Amino acid sequence: MSESSSRPTRATPDDAFRKARDQWLKGERIHLASLAEELNIGRATLFRWVGNKDLLLGEILWSLYAPLRDRARREVQGQGIDYIVGVYHRINAALLNDTALRRFIGEDPEYALRILTSTSSTLHSRVVQSNTRLLWEQIDGGYLKQPAMKTESLSYFMVRLAESCLYSDVICGREPQEEELEEACKAVRILLGGQP
Repeated sequence: MSESSSRPTRATPDDAFRKARDQWLKGERIHLASLAEELNIGRATLFRWVGNKDLLLGEILWSLYAPLRDRARREVQGQGIDYIVGVYHRINAALLNDTALRRFIGEDPEYALRILTSTSSTLHSRVVQSNTRLLWEQIDGGYLKQPAMKTESLSYFMVRLAESCLYSDVICGREPQEEELEEACKAVRILLGGQP
């Protein structure tokens, strides 16, 4: 046996991310000290790779959100207001019924809300940016009139509307419901200049 094949493989930043993501999906709490120990690396190395726990969770959530968004964009037909509202509805309906997300919120609602919705959250800012790009694509393609407000502001309000439906159990003690998402979609349609 060669010397190189007998050496244990060193963990990589991708290994740390995958292991943490798997733990989150299984409903296990992520502890950076335990994760570093499992990977046989120092805590300082893990922090250099993933930042703090909040940043790591933001990356995990984004890794689940981005493919969901991409699938919605492929599956929804048309252009303009109908397309944007269709993508918006499909993404948020999936999130409304996501078991791992609901479990995350149920375990520590205040912490989950901070990770999911804080303006300093990597997830929230990326969702707003992604939504802004979608709006600009439709405007630049001539499928959507220039909104009456800044596109970035419109995107931000659209995301906040979705969050108010998805996380209503934490925000106001009311279980999230499909009917509220339908109302949010009507509001988005109106914000985009369409008829409810």
